[in-house]
Amino acid sequence: MPEKQLQVTLLAHTPDPEKTCALAARTCYSAMEYDELKALVAEKDQAAFLKRIVASGHLSVLEHASFSFGVSGVSRALLAQITRHRIASFSVQSQRYVSLAEGFGYVIPPRIKDLGEDAVKEFERQMEQMQTWYGEWQEKLGKGEGSNEDARFVLPNACETHITLTMNARELLHFFSLRCCNRAQWEIRALAREMLKLCKQVSPVIFESAGPGCVSGPCPEGAKSCGKAKEMRELYQNL
Repeated sequence: MPEKQLQVTLLAHTPDPEKTCALAARTCYSAMEYDELKALVAEKDQAAFLKRIVASGHLSVLEHASFSFGVSGVSRALLAQITRHRIASFSVQSQRYVSLAEGFGYVIPPRIKDLGEDAVKEFERQMEQMQTWYGEWQEKLGKGEGSNEDARFVLPNACETHITLTMNARELLHFFSLRCCNRAQWEIRALAREMLKLCKQVSPVIFESAGPGCVSGPCPEGAKSCGKAKEMRELYQNL
């Protein structure tokens, strides 16, 4: 199979996420019943109120809005990174139930591409060899789940996978602060940027200052900073 490219789809999200979060925040400061609160939130723009709430650090109210994404064209190496974000739900294409006998897609690192056409062809040959080994082990082990689950041990980290993931808005802000950073690994950084673009389209107020830590304050990397805080702020403010 050929090289795979990153694709990110926003599958679903909380309807009117900003109104939902604003309603949750107003619950904390009001004696009104919910019918009255809903009417208040519906009739008045909540952007200024929600910005104040976020600026004050009252971020728990953002946990009431969730976003689900469909991700393909990413490697199993990325899977190992993203599942470290524990306040999230993941459903991943199984290498046990899904046979890759017809071929597996793979991700080629940019630094290998930068070495030129010969390097890419060598990488592709290595992927083909692993595909051959996978098929050989499937044949030796017999058909079915048991064959797949053991034959997959020869597959590379470059092997493509599909992921459905869900995070609430508060966790997404945390995820973006870490993974949009220039010091984050290139593949998960590219994924984070695409996810942030989609979130901003749906909820521009909540994600107004989202991005690496240097977008909304001093760089948290200290001596390890990339030194491009200004460029990063411009990039993410115009994302």
